[in-house]
Amino acid sequence: MSPRRNRPRQAEIPPLASERARQGVESVQSWRDGEWQVRGIPGGGAVKTYRCPGCDQEIRPGVAHVVAWPADGRGDLTDRRHWHTGCWRARDRRAPGIQRSRNAPRHG
Repeated sequence: MSPRRNRPRQAEIPPLASERARQGVESVQSWRDGEWQVRGIPGGGAVKTYRCPGCDQEIRPGVAHVVAWPADGRGDLTDRRHWHTGCWRARDRRAPGIQRSRNAPRHG
């Protein structure tokens, strides 16, 4: 009788695709404003600085975040938006931010 092998052999483990690990895994999420294709980006895959539309703050390189675009297929690459993960989850509970220039009055 031979001993039981607890670990799979190296040939049986599928190799992790480095491109898929860098880009994250896509899913479709339903929100009040429609269905969105959402991809989580791990910190190692975030190499550029983006502006989050939820809080209008920068998403720095190395920070994990999500990318979302309409799932209906009508959009193109310009419709993708990079969001902080918390901002994406809270977008139904927040009012849209008002964009003001530096010289705009703060009242009204």
